[in-house]
Amino acid sequence: MARIAVGGFQHETNTFAPQQATWDDFLRADAWPPLLHGPELVAGVEGFNIPIAGAVGRLAELGHELVPLAWASAPPASYVTEDAFEKMWSLFEGDLRRLGPLDAIYLDLHGAMVAENTDDGEGELLRRIRGIVGDALPIVASLDYHANLTPEMAALSTALVGYRTYPHIDMAVTGRRAAELLDRLLAEKRPVFRAYRQLDFLIPLVWQCTFIEPAKSIFDLVGELEAGEKSHNQGIVSVTHTPGFPPADIAQCGPALVVYGHDREAVEAAADKLAQAVKAQEKAFAGELLDPDAAVLRALSLAKDARKPIVLADVQDNPGAGGTSDTVGLLAALMRHEARGAVIGLIIDEAAAKEAAATGEGNVMRRGIGAVVGYAGEQPVVADWRVVKVADGRFMGTGPFYGGARFQIGPMALVTDEASGVSVVLASKRIQAADQEMFRHVGVEPSDVPILGLKSTVHFRADFQPIAETILVVRSPGAHITDPEEMPYKHLRKGIRLNPMGPVWNG
Repeated sequence: MARIAVGGFQHETNTFAPQQATWDDFLRADAWPPLLHGPELVAGVEGFNIPIAGAVGRLAELGHELVPLAWASAPPASYVTEDAFEKMWSLFEGDLRRLGPLDAIYLDLHGAMVAENTDDGEGELLRRIRGIVGDALPIVASLDYHANLTPEMAALSTALVGYRTYPHIDMAVTGRRAAELLDRLLAEKRPVFRAYRQLDFLIPLVWQCTFIEPAKSIFDLVGELEAGEKSHNQGIVSVTHTPGFPPADIAQCGPALVVYGHDREAVEAAADKLAQAVKAQEKAFAGELLDPDAAVLRALSLAKDARKPIVLADVQDNPGAGGTSDTVGLLAALMRHEARGAVIGLIIDEAAAKEAAATGEGNVMRRGIGAVVGYAGEQPVVADWRVVKVADGRFMGTGPFYGGARFQIGPMALVTDEASGVSVVLASKRIQAADQEMFRHVGVEPSDVPILGLKSTVHFRADFQPIAETILVVRSPGAHITDPEEMPYKHLRKGIRLNPMGPVWNG
């Protein structure tokens, strides 16, 4: 039995987003737990589809003594404030100095954190931890699929274990895999070699989905390399590929991979094989993007003969990638073309949700909805909105991505513009529209809706693709800019291409 410290610090940073991640954002619950510190951590994450839940459960099953540190996450946004970063570090530092000696550390990290005081949040956290525990202590961390996996992160950890699905339905599973790897490394006590590779092109998030090609085949290969090499005793113990998070203006932005094992030549060969496979598929990372009017007109045409909903993915206003989840480009287009029966959500407008509750079900309120932040100069959509249903925003997620999540997203409401027949699901806290319960909570059965607008890039596919007739990808204004060529980068490393087969960035 080993004494293993467990903790985590999660943030996906879109440096182009208009809102920063403050300490208060890490303190409060949304779909995931609020800040957890000390003994409350283990029980606090139980049942959630998040890496630390899988890790602590598996480490306990393996008979290890858990030493809980702190865990916190905040919704994707712009830079983590220096205040938030340092307050979280103070919890880690105090515990690591007080609770030793330790045999190992497990960390639940994202891999794309950028703070005001560091471009590499995870690398800096690991550097500081190493300064306390030394270079020899095993540290294994799980990483998000969208990590910008930096050379420093790879060098300062013993091993990094990434998700293999997007939508992320394997988050808790990844935590379990990380725990099992840590257990194996402790038991075997053998040298671990590492092969790290960066790729030289950015991949838009919308085309990183593992439900479709080419990512599906690439991640099949990731699993085959790990499982196949293990079965032939070639010394490979772990393979991770992270396609990257393009809306992060840092030098190390982009796809990377890392392979670990006990045989240096096998590790290098596996890393080369995977890197070559990704490069060979570069042209395939592409697809159709529609403007809001074109998307709505096509949806209306398709809906005439469809037996299931036509889903419109409002990918650039995805709060899961730093969007404000309140832009109104797609909503306005639905209303303009009188897409009767269509529902769009979630639009985050706390004032409108509260006014709907005060107005009461069945009554009408005249007001503007959305554009609370006013991204790209947008204005709220003013109409006579009939309040259909109000709710408290407390419910349990049931889909593959958010399953087990205990939502606390404030007052919610379903309101309908009777002139156009278009309905809006309002909520008070930013959350990605990736679980059908978000709609059922306000009385909407998603499978019964002819046209469904979702503020999400890919995660919605886990729960909504099975009920969709077809999915159209919409490029409406939003802070998660889908095309990296449109992002005003200043800090990328020279020579990286801004898109698959795209132009080279040279500053």
